[in-house]
Amino acid sequence: MPEHTAASRLQLSGLCFLLQILIIILFAVFARYSPESSPSLCSQQLNCSSRNKDSGFQHPRYRDVHLQALLGFGLLVAFLGRYGPGSVAISILILAFAIQWAVLIQGFLYFFLNGKIYVGAQSVVSADFCTAAILISTGAVLGRVNPVQMLLLTLLGVTLFTLNEYILLSLMGVSDSGGSLTVHTFGAYFGLMVSRILHQPHMDKRKEQQDTGHQPDFFAVVGTIYLWIFWPSFTSATTVRDNAEPWAVLNTYFSLAASTLATFVLLPVLQEEGTLRMVQIQDATLAGAAVMGMAGEMLVTPFGALIAGFLAGLIPPLGFRFLMPVLCSRLKTQDTCGVHNVHGLPGILGALLGTLLTALATADAYGGRLELVFPLVARGSRTATDQALSQLCALPVTLLLATLGGSLTG
Repeated sequence: MPEHTAASRLQLSGLCFLLQILIIILFAVFARYSPESSPSLCSQQLNCSSRNKDSGFQHPRYRDVHLQALLGFGLLVAFLGRYGPGSVAISILILAFAIQWAVLIQGFLYFFLNGKIYVGAQSVVSADFCTAAILISTGAVLGRVNPVQMLLLTLLGVTLFTLNEYILLSLMGVSDSGGSLTVHTFGAYFGLMVSRILHQPHMDKRKEQQDTGHQPDFFAVVGTIYLWIFWPSFTSATTVRDNAEPWAVLNTYFSLAASTLATFVLLPVLQEEGTLRMVQIQDATLAGAAVMGMAGEMLVTPFGALIAGFLAGLIPPLGFRFLMPVLCSRLKTQDTCGVHNVHGLPGILGALLGTLLTALATADAYGGRLELVFPLVARGSRTATDQALSQLCALPVTLLLATLGGSLTG
């Protein structure tokens, strides 16, 4: 992290105080708990995204999603030996602020009724998804911004994430329950544009990732294990309803397994040194999860999930070896944690896979699940081709908002 002067410490203290007081006041004026007698309040009375229409919500799934955001993403940046535990502390700071701010911003769009925001477990899960995107963004600028700037990035990032999510899920009717576009793609390219605007030429001359010692590998081990345990729940948090078979959980597991093997296919060939690093398995795990964000709840089939995961697992080793030096030298992007290779490109691949599966969706193949995955198609408002076109158009919309928003934030 950049060196903290006395002035910057006072700025951080003052900003945290002001933001917390502001949020407390806004919560006091607008936020109320959802009535326990109205579990379907979201779907019947409020303008909610498809992500939040889940009357079968279960608290263990909220726990899994929150642990994924807190421990999975929080430990992912600790593999950088130069920043270590300090980056984890910043991640928790970001998470603590982002969840509160996201509950408010998303509440005004999805849970607002009669002048009040109705807060429940659903709104907190949606805030966790937003927080995950912001933590991805911070991976691109880690080490070049101070905590005050991180908080400002979070303030604007949460707002832009919510705008993008609202356009995609509510206005365009896109199905992206696991966040290939809304979380991974938006988070990666938002952070990359901030990094591009903050380009510092002298940074190119020093080694940013000092992964010496055993502590960084220990953090990578723990973070990767948390990803394997909790990411299937993260992907399926809004898709598993009643007794329906958890396709998103199964597809994500298959994808994680195949992406890990793909990494071991390439690394011995591309890597000059013989030892394999745990952080490389961590990257493969992230890529395998990102590619299943949109397609996870669709009829990928087990072999399709394996193919998608294998292709996604090839992206990080190739990206770090060949693409990242080009982006650094030509486009002047300084991607500290490699979010472009680990989240951005796999997220785009996941969006394209989801578009293909949407075009192939039929009532015979999905049965009663069609109403859950593609409600507009099930009701006859759209054809499968129209829905696939909407899914495809969501990609440039997300990239546009992420790049413009990242430029503004930078």
